[in-house]
Amino acid sequence: METQVRFVFDPHASHLTAGTFASGLNAVVTHNPKFAIRDFSGEARFSAGTSAQANVRMSIKASSLTLLDEVSEYDDREIRRATMDEVLEVKSFPEIMFESSPVTTVKINENLHRTTIAGNLMFRGVNRTHSFNEPVVVGEDSLRGYGDFNIKQTDFGIQIASIAGGTLKMKDEVKVAFSSMPRKEERVEALPFSRSGPNSVAGSHAVMDL
Repeated sequence: METQVRFVFDPHASHLTAGTFASGLNAVVTHNPKFAIRDFSGEARFSAGTSAQANVRMSIKASSLTLLDEVSEYDDREIRRATMDEVLEVKSFPEIMFESSPVTTVKINENLHRTTIAGNLMFRGVNRTHSFNEPVVVGEDSLRGYGDFNIKQTDFGIQIASIAGGTLKMKDEVKVAFSSMPRKEERVEALPFSRSGPNSVAGSHAVMDL
């Protein structure tokens, strides 16, 4: 039976941020809010010696988003309230999930691959197809990937949040930037990745990146 190589996302060597863009009367004097994602789980698998049957799973705890900008205590409280209660609705939708369809790669040189990852993104109870490109450097016991992509909040049924009585409003677009270094684990027998939904995601403490 064909074996697969499993790489688990290392939260200490991986970074993921989500940035929004402000508009409105206060936008010219306000930082565009930027969040770090602290709590995640995930893995990447592919057939030994090849990228065939490569798949990626990931899960994010929505409540783990932490504002990186230095703002007043009031602004911090208001931005967090709007993000957690109005945008993410963390009590109803505690996790953000992604599971890829087969990953395609193009070998650039011995270690560098240009990778296209497409799959299903489950966000706020809405399941949509999402894809992005990522350069991946393949090492003996680890992978290193980096890149960024954009999503629109309205694609997931999110009403754009406003703060400070409507004088500061967030734009629809969210930019997600990531760098990651999944660590190799023991070889495992090839198992079909479940398409049953977000509850199939395995692992603990990982992020939304590859």
